Amino acid sequence: MSRTQKTVIVLAAFVALVLGLTVNKVLNSKGDGTDKVAMLDAGIVLLPQSRSLPGLALTDQDGQPVQLDQLKDKWSLLFFGYTFCPDICPATLAQLRQLQGMLPAEAKDKLRVVLVTVDPHRDTPEQLKKYLGFFDAGFQGLTGAQADIQKLASAVSIPFIPADTSKENYTVDHSGNLVIIGPDGSQRGFIRAPLNNDKLAAQLPQLLLSDG
Repeated sequence: MSRTQKTVIVLAAFVALVLGLTVNKVLNSKGDGTDKVAMLDAGIVLLPQSRSLPGLALTDQDGQPVQLDQLKDKWSLLFFGYTFCPDICPATLAQLRQLQGMLPAEAKDKLRVVLVTVDPHRDTPEQLKKYLGFFDAGFQGLTGAQADIQKLASAVSIPFIPADTSKENYTVDHSGNLVIIGPDGSQRGFIRAPLNNDKLAAQLPQLLLSDG
């Protein structure tokens, strides 16, 4: 087994452990268990306590600086991926486009989708904008320094393995899970991959239309 394969296994185990511990805390916390179970069944894992995002500045698909604390006033779904991804990313973005179309208009208006690149070497703002336009012009893209992106990914428990950019047609190992950011700019939870749009469309509105 290669070093890369071992690293991928460790990464997957870490993400599974974090989500497993979070699910356990959610199920054992006080409150209405019915909604918790329904949300978990849809793949929505809400944190018992929200997490603050690190104070970082990234760059959006229009080349404009974005402070992470600007992700407010709406619910945000952050997906860590990249535009040269051969499988997970295009499939996930297509599902997110479909999911938006399944939500009530009021809920859809309160949601933004953000692709945070794990491949800033190739994913320039121009590349992000062109790529996201194939799915939904309203999707936002963020790029920046590799160290800043890694810091953000680690803070929200969605680590990835930086690629060897010296190799031609390299790929980046990353998670398919989504990060839920609340209207106050803090992390509220995760949506586990693979996405189940039917169940998500039934459960997300009660979260998106809540007071936040």
